[in-house]
Amino acid sequence: MSRTIFSRANVLDPGAPPGSRARERATVVVKGNKISSVGGNVEPEPDDVFIDLDGRTLMPGLTTCHFHSTYRDVAGQVEPLGCEKPPVYLGLIAAEHLRGALHAGFTGVVSAGAIPADIDAQCKMAIEDGLIEGPRMLAGSRGLDTVAASTDLERWWWEIHNHGAQRLASGVDGFRDAVRDEVKRGAEIIKIFPTAGHAGYPGRPGTEGQMTLHADELRSVVDTAHQVGVKVRAHCVWKSAIRTCIEAGVDVIDHGDQIDDGLIELMVERGTFLVPSMFFVHVLLGEAAGMLGGTDSLEAARRDQGNMLEWLPRANAAGVKIVCGDDYGIITLPHGRYAEELAYYANQVGIPSEDVLRWATVNGYELLGLGARAGRIEAGYLADLLVVDGDPALDLALLQDPERLQAVVLGGRFAVNRLEDAS
Repeated sequence: MSRTIFSRANVLDPGAPPGSRARERATVVVKGNKISSVGGNVEPEPDDVFIDLDGRTLMPGLTTCHFHSTYRDVAGQVEPLGCEKPPVYLGLIAAEHLRGALHAGFTGVVSAGAIPADIDAQCKMAIEDGLIEGPRMLAGSRGLDTVAASTDLERWWWEIHNHGAQRLASGVDGFRDAVRDEVKRGAEIIKIFPTAGHAGYPGRPGTEGQMTLHADELRSVVDTAHQVGVKVRAHCVWKSAIRTCIEAGVDVIDHGDQIDDGLIELMVERGTFLVPSMFFVHVLLGEAAGMLGGTDSLEAARRDQGNMLEWLPRANAAGVKIVCGDDYGIITLPHGRYAEELAYYANQVGIPSEDVLRWATVNGYELLGLGARAGRIEAGYLADLLVVDGDPALDLALLQDPERLQAVVLGGRFAVNRLEDAS
């Protein structure tokens, strides 16, 4: 089996202990789909592919962990989300977005749910069979919610039978059956909506602090999913509901706008992942403030964003498992702006760049279920790699520039290779 040898690489490994995250002029050898060695000179073999990086950065591939593959210009549509186009059409949109994420350097994505017609699971199958291009993927479910809750947009007299990206249930048995069916259809992470809220969120307004799922329904979802090795993520905004979800065993809190010290401590204790998704709200309050409509919505968004600006650095310092990802595909935030989010957290929120990179590599791969196998530049790890002209730890904006992102490697194979043009 031939090897790919990257020589004179400046290795950036956000998961390494402080002080050893950067290694200059190292040689990294890839054999098959894994890194076989990291270190000094290697004796070439006849079939080796030798690439002199001449000081360019070699780093792990990135992950985005709140990914809506079918979203495109979503905003205020009359029909239920996921019914705006036929399933095959939405599948083609998903394939385009997955390929785009990979080519932007995101070698892993975790679905944030709201996926009609099992499109995520089918796209993952197509990626693994080589039919379409895309990153590693944790496939999501439709969004599970209760009847008459924030995502139930149907008027009762419409008698709609296709709820698109949402699946409505009631009672312990109803939610247990829904989880089992979603898993049967390929879901690897179940999305639930215990609360309304979050800036610009459509649907019924909901009462602040109120949970839509009963505690026994929530436990039914978590217990049923965990019994078969499937994770659960919750669109959860309000303080008391976040605590209830964490204590019930929910794996991922999406948004978490009202986190505080007590919730941070609980997340660390339970190993709960947090997706702060602040970039969307930042864009909404800046580029697209008019879309929030009334003053109440605008003020609520500013209040919750202000809370996250205060508490997110504390959560990071405390060791919460934070991951990147946001509501790309909403009309104000198109797919493709993934790397901008990383720079936002560093430049606007004040998170150290190396910590943001750790969110997007080590933490993201752990959520994907590959924590001991990917997200590091170490022997034995999967060869999901980026080559960057410059040092992203000093300037995360480099990751937004296709000319600077010179190679994307997924499992030892080049998905993007601009190195010859750059030499």
